[in-house]
Amino acid sequence: MTHPVRLEQARELAERLRLDGLALDPEPDGPPSALRTALVAWAAADAGASHHLVVQDDVSAPPELPALVGRAAGRFPDEALVFYTNWHARNGGAARLAALAGATWVRAVPDEFTPSLAVCLPVGTAEEFRRFAEGSAERHDDELFSVFFRARGRMALIAVPNVVEHIGTSSINGHAAQGIRLAVCPTDAADAAPLLERGRVLEEPGWIPYMRYGEGYVRLVGQERGADGGRGHHRWREALPHTGLTEETVRGAVADAMPKELAAGIADRFGRAFAEELWIHCLLLGRQAAEAARRLGGTGGVPADALARMREAAVATAGPAGLPPERRPEAGPDEVRLMSGFAWTGVSAGERLRPA
Repeated sequence: MTHPVRLEQARELAERLRLDGLALDPEPDGPPSALRTALVAWAAADAGASHHLVVQDDVSAPPELPALVGRAAGRFPDEALVFYTNWHARNGGAARLAALAGATWVRAVPDEFTPSLAVCLPVGTAEEFRRFAEGSAERHDDELFSVFFRARGRMALIAVPNVVEHIGTSSINGHAAQGIRLAVCPTDAADAAPLLERGRVLEEPGWIPYMRYGEGYVRLVGQERGADGGRGHHRWREALPHTGLTEETVRGAVADAMPKELAAGIADRFGRAFAEELWIHCLLLGRQAAEAARRLGGTGGVPADALARMREAAVATAGPAGLPPERRPEAGPDEVRLMSGFAWTGVSAGERLRPA
């Protein structure tokens, strides 16, 4: 699906992936609306097919993507499948947690948009969504996806290893203020194939640590049932009573296990407050991932080296994703390596953490 300003980019992508058509914005001079073009894209589903894949124009992906999607659809024939997740969203937090727990699929949260850069639906579901969305005043297809899936009582399954990557920071639909937006767990196709084919599904991550604008938050279990539909954000301190942890426990871990030299390196570049927020975020992430791993009871026999690279990728994006959007361009390769090493110390301390 594309807009005329990106038509050449979309043609090149469709040719590289051997996709069979382009869905053009039917009203390119109208108010920005991803949904308007998405309706064209989902209406193009072949009634004789089992599934329909829609890819947006501002992504990169390997030629193997359609084959990976096809095998995933064969494994989960009745599911909505999502193949890209933003590194800084709640669903990104869920995917990062799942990666650390050894899962390769995770159920999307119901109180956030459903990432729509690369989505595969059963053809019947695609038609239901098209009918559901027709005439809607909503312009964001990702927001309406979540409304649709919530009404059906089953959110999409998110592929934890991301072979699809977002490119650029411009946004036809008004997301440019979010800055650099990349995949939570970038993975090459060779690793992704066995992970997606055989890896475990994390249906319920429990509470989910995530970061936004340089600060740590926690998505609480069941918060979608709140008066605001769960769209509010809970700082990690106020969420602690719902996690089985106390601030005393967290502060004790900071004092005992946060590496001072690495913390100083992060603080020199991005400020002391960010360094501490990132480490506490990773502490909570490690603790919750260890709990999820115990519930999963194994990794499903996927290749250990591919799983290790997926986990490394997930932790490597935690620091840059946690920065305020205007500061993400400052995270070059050296800064990413520094933040990744620092993040791993938090994750490891969290894996050893026990409720007070």
